[in-house]
Amino acid sequence: MGTMHADEATTDDGLVRRLVGDQFPEWADLPVRRLASGGTTNAIYRVGDELTARLPLTASGAAGIAEEARWLTALAPLVPAEIPAVVGLGKPGAGYPHAWSVHRWIEGDVLVEGQVGLGLARDLARFVTAMRAVDLDGGPLAHRGARPLADADAATRSAIQALRETDELVDVDAALAAWEAAVAIPPWSGPPRWTHCDLMPSNLLGSDGRLAAVLDFGTAGLGDPATDLIPAWGLLEPPARAEFRAHVDADDDMWGRGRGWALSMALVQLPYYRRTNPVISANARYVVDRVLSGQQHCR
Repeated sequence: MGTMHADEATTDDGLVRRLVGDQFPEWADLPVRRLASGGTTNAIYRVGDELTARLPLTASGAAGIAEEARWLTALAPLVPAEIPAVVGLGKPGAGYPHAWSVHRWIEGDVLVEGQVGLGLARDLARFVTAMRAVDLDGGPLAHRGARPLADADAATRSAIQALRETDELVDVDAALAAWEAAVAIPPWSGPPRWTHCDLMPSNLLGSDGRLAAVLDFGTAGLGDPATDLIPAWGLLEPPARAEFRAHVDADDDMWGRGRGWALSMALVQLPYYRRTNPVISANARYVVDRVLSGQQHCR
């Protein structure tokens, strides 16, 4: 596998040891090891038993480090799941060009698509509705949903064309029809709501069949609450999807826009990450299959 992004920074255990030793000497003697991750924005390193270092791979991924830390602190008491606690903000150094952060370690297992039960689906619905109800002024615009779904039309159609030319496994005509149906749904007309907007399996931890934590709030902010319905197709099989919908308070239009956000995200990811991130590519195929298969319970 090569790098995922043209401007991606190179990181390794030695770099993280130097950064921690220079900027947080109280942790200088702790062991460091990179964690396997399907993430596309950060390299994650475990530092000792209680900490993780989160190094953005690109300048755009590093741009909101301090603001994310601020909102994590504000959101933590308002949502029914553990979220990251920032214990240190790092600066460029040791040849690494970006701001970075240190978080408290959170126990849990990264969720796997298709392997989620009803209890966790209910927990995820409670998290989504709690985010939607957050009343914090001055929040940032969400990475997804701050603009109507139709604003993703050009990028989605471009991805569909790329898949038409390179990927025989995707039914591109069905994908195009599903996308056109989604963008025909009326846009969100209510006030912008707080959303995580990136509830992919790699950002969710479970424990004993329940939701343990939600990670990576770098794209969180105000927008269309339908973006937090993405895991209905990116994580859940029909029974759990039905349970999620029963507890997430989404009318038909919101549900349809959520399906559209999930489809657009997956179609764009698939050609971009096909050769560089097998975790994301596999999840993108899972989403496209679930959206196009007709397994849309409670739609």
